[in-house]
Amino acid sequence: MSDREYLLKQPPLRAILTFAVPIMLGNLFQQLYTMADSVIVGRFVGESALAAVGASYSLTSVFIAVAIGGGIGASVTASRAFGARDYRTMKESISTSLISFLVLSIILGTIGLLFCREIMTLLNTPDEILPDAALYLGIYFLGLPFLFMYNILSSMFNALGKSRIPLCLLIFSSILNIILDILTVTKLGMGVAGVAWATLVSQGISAVISFSVLLWTLRNFEGRCEKLWDKALFGKIITISLPSILQQSTVSIGMMLVQSVVNSFGAEMLAGFSSAMRIESLVVVPMAAMGNAMSSYTAQNMGAEKTERVVRGYRVSYGIIFTAAIAICLLLELAPETLITMFLGTEGTEAAMSTGIGYLSFMGWFYALIGLKMITDGVLRGAGDMRIFTFANMVNLSIRVLVAFIFAPRIGIQMVWMAVPIGWAANYLISLWGYIRGSWKRK
Repeated sequence: MSDREYLLKQPPLRAILTFAVPIMLGNLFQQLYTMADSVIVGRFVGESALAAVGASYSLTSVFIAVAIGGGIGASVTASRAFGARDYRTMKESISTSLISFLVLSIILGTIGLLFCREIMTLLNTPDEILPDAALYLGIYFLGLPFLFMYNILSSMFNALGKSRIPLCLLIFSSILNIILDILTVTKLGMGVAGVAWATLVSQGISAVISFSVLLWTLRNFEGRCEKLWDKALFGKIITISLPSILQQSTVSIGMMLVQSVVNSFGAEMLAGFSSAMRIESLVVVPMAAMGNAMSSYTAQNMGAEKTERVVRGYRVSYGIIFTAAIAICLLLELAPETLITMFLGTEGTEAAMSTGIGYLSFMGWFYALIGLKMITDGVLRGAGDMRIFTFANMVNLSIRVLVAFIFAPRIGIQMVWMAVPIGWAANYLISLWGYIRGSWKRK
């Protein structure tokens, strides 16, 4: 029992790191294999192909955020049942989550597949890259059920405190994806379509393996799952999942809305911006993992009525966030050109290089803000206190979108990223007020 309940028993710092480090490594590998798509098409196909993949990046990030946010929200219900040792409810919560999000992913994937070209047109995708961008997005939508199932399954493992299992599966999936990327692009000459199919196949195989491992893992818990889909549990899952999806997708939705602004600056700047966004998706991994860890840590301890452990865990998480932020800042300030060159190569245009370097050089100083925002949001989400959580993330999104739409066309593309730390800071301060107020302790 002690191995299962380390989030409830071990010292907070040790418990959080034990849980968070595998998530960090797993998310790192997940970002690496999405980054591999951009590196390989940028190096072996060309800057226009990189721009085509990047043109849909903000939109695909929204769906990834929906899957991750839904999984985190669903895992809170399972984590609370786990903390209370109510394993029947835990199993029914897992089953209800999997069925619900599978249906949602099929609906979203079908709609997206039917209208992928229209979607890219609405995002003001440059004409010269529109066919490739629509092709990449269409294949992506075909694999959406696999993406959703894998992320929901990973969250269920995290709810059980078994964050190492998703890590192992992600390492396997990442290596497979990179091998398939190289094969389809350099050997088969499939270009943008090749990296899209590589991602679909690797995610599909990982989802099937992950589901099999989860079924085997649940056999070790007593209690029989009497209902595959429970209406009452579905209501609880949705109550937590919707704000969680909003929180996870705030950055992605914001970037999708401003993508049309970025696209209007042309394919060269879009290529540079896409490269910088790929780097950012990698460097924020520790922050996102800490937010997810605090969510599960809070949910389990609230289920076990150990509120003081949540407070102590939140305090020690600050040290982890600032340590990660310092390392990120040093990396981005010392080597922005090297990082952007990984995608564009030495033949990248001046406009693309300056856009990517400008983004990374500015943003390097502010990643502590997103870390603080995520751990505070994680506590509120894990406790089920969703109103302040939701409001804070809506303010964040509104700031980013309004500044980009109003100022970027008049002043320049740099206004797209200058609004980001303002939104993060506002989100953190509002969530911190909700945490200090303490209503989450009574949820």
